[in-house]
Amino acid sequence: MNNGYLDMQLLRFTTAGSVDDGKSTLIGRLLYDSKSIFEDQLEAVETASKSRGNEEVNLALLTDGLRAEREQGITIDVAYRYFATPKRKFIIADTPGHIEYTRNMVTGASTADLAVILIDARHGVMEQTIRHSYVAALLAIKQIVVCVNKMDLVDFSQEVFDKIVADYKAMSANLPIGKVDFIPISAKNGDNVVNASTQTPWYTGKPLLEFLETVNINVDSTDPFRMAVQYVIRPISDKFADFRGYAGRIASGVVKVGDKVKVLPSGQTSEVASIWLSDKELQEASQGDSVNICLKDDIDISRGDVLVAGDTAEPEVGQTIAMNICWFRETPLQLGKRYIIRHATQEVQGMFKSIDYKIDINSQEKQTGISQLTMNDIAFVQLKTASPLVFENYHTNKVLGSIIVVDPDTNDTLGAGMIE
Repeated sequence: MNNGYLDMQLLRFTTAGSVDDGKSTLIGRLLYDSKSIFEDQLEAVETASKSRGNEEVNLALLTDGLRAEREQGITIDVAYRYFATPKRKFIIADTPGHIEYTRNMVTGASTADLAVILIDARHGVMEQTIRHSYVAALLAIKQIVVCVNKMDLVDFSQEVFDKIVADYKAMSANLPIGKVDFIPISAKNGDNVVNASTQTPWYTGKPLLEFLETVNINVDSTDPFRMAVQYVIRPISDKFADFRGYAGRIASGVVKVGDKVKVLPSGQTSEVASIWLSDKELQEASQGDSVNICLKDDIDISRGDVLVAGDTAEPEVGQTIAMNICWFRETPLQLGKRYIIRHATQEVQGMFKSIDYKIDINSQEKQTGISQLTMNDIAFVQLKTASPLVFENYHTNKVLGSIIVVDPDTNDTLGAGMIE
């Protein structure tokens, strides 16, 4: 039972849509109809709408503050919007949809539980729809909601909606995407956004907000326990003279006092003696908890080591890693060049041995014979690290499956990798 705002479950979702699909209007409608905007914000939007000659409030103006900057060529990574209802808290990652902003969508979608993809009812599934769906699949987003917008411009036709649903299912059949739901909406008029519409009696599903409030995002308790060690805690005090704890954020699964665990890459084993959350002792902890774990045995463990369940299949340990990568910078990825590789809580040196192929994310064709990558490119590459990493497939574990590539001279983030 929720005890207040701080106890409510948080849903992170990303939005994607082509130019003029109505993404800004949809986000504005969600904020407006859920009463998640301040009066001065609404007054400012009403004034701006009148100055532009709009007869009604232009809800897109609630979220379009960054559009002018984008048009001027200023780099905007991701605009985050925050709102809450009595049932759930939300963070929206609002990313631009143009192909030149692929890296921005990758950034915004990387932490999302769900993706909302807009399709204009008049135009149906387009090249941009394929691109956005591919990126969502690449980033292992397990829940997609396809909002068929501007249904008011096609007379709320069930036939039009059903054809788009069929076309999308055919298009996405070869993509490794999870569950997909479809909602017919009119963001401008509010149909099926926050409130159910009388214009679509043939649609029996939930309006978008109710869907977002109730969609299941609970952690799978059957996932094996994984935690990368961030700090070794050794308090200097008489009270905790022999205390040695390993602090980190649990990447997956559940750990309990008495569980057998293995330390990787060393392979040493032990048993959980106690679990601490600040000064509170726990009997168990689960994914997302930042805890301090004490073991029964005195083992040499340091930052970057990974604690895993001792009775399950282990992650891989190695120095050669195959992965998909999205390159973020104009400075190209170069084979044989040394980079800083950040993985979980570890930082090592590494270099790229080969680019197996680059992916055309509009057609998903694989282009071979590539010697370097430039900004927004997505490719399948082979990475060699100076010391072993403990890793898993990104679709299995996003924490142990993620790689960040950093410039050793400037410390700029150059790219993000998803381990296969």
